[in-house]
Amino acid sequence: MGEIIEMNSLALFGGNPIRTEPFSSWPRPTTKMESHLMSTLNNDGWGVGSQVNREFCSAFSDFQEAKHCITANSGTAGLWVALKAAGVKAGDEVIVPAYTFIATASAVLMANGVPVFVDIDIETANMDANLIEDAITEKTKVIMPVHIGGNPADLDAILAIGKKHGIAVIEDAAQAHGAEWDGKKVGALGLGGMFSFQTSKNMSAGEGGAIITNDEAFADACFSYHNCGRVKGGKWYEHSFLGGNFRLSSFQASMLLSQLETLPSEIETRNQNRAILDKALNEIPGITPQKILAKVTQSANHIIINRYDKSEFHGITRETFFAAMQAEGIFTYQGYTPLYREQLFITNTDEYPWLKGYDYGNLNFPNTEKFANEESIWLRQNHLLGTKDDIQDVINAFEKVTQAMNENPELFQQYEKDKK
Repeated sequence: MGEIIEMNSLALFGGNPIRTEPFSSWPRPTTKMESHLMSTLNNDGWGVGSQVNREFCSAFSDFQEAKHCITANSGTAGLWVALKAAGVKAGDEVIVPAYTFIATASAVLMANGVPVFVDIDIETANMDANLIEDAITEKTKVIMPVHIGGNPADLDAILAIGKKHGIAVIEDAAQAHGAEWDGKKVGALGLGGMFSFQTSKNMSAGEGGAIITNDEAFADACFSYHNCGRVKGGKWYEHSFLGGNFRLSSFQASMLLSQLETLPSEIETRNQNRAILDKALNEIPGITPQKILAKVTQSANHIIINRYDKSEFHGITRETFFAAMQAEGIFTYQGYTPLYREQLFITNTDEYPWLKGYDYGNLNFPNTEKFANEESIWLRQNHLLGTKDDIQDVINAFEKVTQAMNENPELFQQYEKDKK
């Protein structure tokens, strides 16, 4: 820890902030990206059948160590396509974590399926594999783990459960570009997996997604569902499935193709800065970095997730901690809320008749509730893309704020009273 903090030096109470400059911008264009875009503009088709889309599919599947890749115009669309290709029909259940982005579950609803929520392991923030079997019923069609923040879930356990019960595993790897489990890239370790290229992601085309798999039949089904129900080798106006137009444009593929060249060095930069940050935060009682399981040989480090224990800070709430950190120029925030609390799941069975009998309103998962409502601290991935001095500013802010909360808790407690 640093020197004794004078309370009037805290930015929250009028002092000078640790950081006034913005962190590395994201997403960021490159000269190579511009070159690829102009080449596509002038020399390639802009949509269906473009050469650059084929090139990207080949390059991305190679990068993620998979045989097949099907691009989509969003991660959400990619999840729907994957679920339909896995055979999800009306009333089929899909097991998902209770702590994730809305698309994990909304894609299930859009496939006419039933999201079945499972609590998280509070240390990893990923779905607790020990609770999955209790959630399996005769209607279970798919288990869909999410690699939260790019940190792989316990795939050994999850894949073993899927194999034992004959249930497909589809990885929601939206945040996990380049992540590894036991030395193998995630995404195609089960039946298949989906990656997102939305603006904030570690690879970004503004919007977009991709499904990867080693299963040819599944890949062919994904192709059909994402391409208006057409089948490979069929006629142009031959439609065998109720698919949609979820194709990625060639311009997005151009942007992504160039990023495969820069992603490895960005992964290394994130790794180095994350190691420095975690080492420092582990020295602060009450701040606990997200646990990375022993078999995770590479996290994507898309979101930097930590836990806040207010009992170590005289009961000062996490929201007050956020305010103090943000005043210092470091934007920490809560992240997700418990997914089953979303208004979406106060369902109208006239609109979703296959959900009749499911009561999401009475769900309560203790780890998800505690993590989301009291403990989670998020930092965006661009905090890891700068210099060692940049990451030291993050550390200095954590140390400055937590030290101040312990040295003069009354001032923070009065701040909280005044805010009410």
